[in-house]
Amino acid sequence: MKQEFAPTRLDVKAFAHSAGEIAGHDLLSKYDRLMKEAQGLASDRMLKWSARGELRTDEAGAQQVWLHLTVDTRLPLTCQRCMGPVDIEVALNQSFRFVGSEKEAAVQDEAAEEDVLALDRDFSLFDLIEDEVLMALPLVPRHETCPVDVRLVVVDPSFDTAVAEKRNPFAVLAKLQDGKSG
Repeated sequence: MKQEFAPTRLDVKAFAHSAGEIAGHDLLSKYDRLMKEAQGLASDRMLKWSARGELRTDEAGAQQVWLHLTVDTRLPLTCQRCMGPVDIEVALNQSFRFVGSEKEAAVQDEAAEEDVLALDRDFSLFDLIEDEVLMALPLVPRHETCPVDVRLVVVDPSFDTAVAEKRNPFAVLAKLQDGKSG
């Protein structure tokens, strides 16, 4: 009988030992922080995900716990060039190595090429999915080519007129001084 795993409280070590696999698809409304990024516009959109556990043996012969995660979704964000909506596709294929404690994870993560996380019997796969999608979003979302003409220069004709009309304070002082000497 195959063991069932819950993504909300995933025992990652047991998942890796059994070479477990789980997959699902959720409405984006399930992910609060993603909904905030999408300004509430993505509640009916889907996020597909899958996870696979694996045990690997390192050079020293010790077993390592790994989790492989894939995620696919599209988020409606605001284009920072034209300020219109832009769909940003996120496709992740990420692997994580797990170690015994947060302290170990912090030390090893600096030197490792892969992401290193701490083992937790109540690990939330949904939190990891949301974290990874948020980190994959562009800092400045924008269209390749905006669907509307974008004004990249702002010209205010009254600004030039105001600068020309602005009186020089030293000229005013010079006139005052000329009036006294005369």
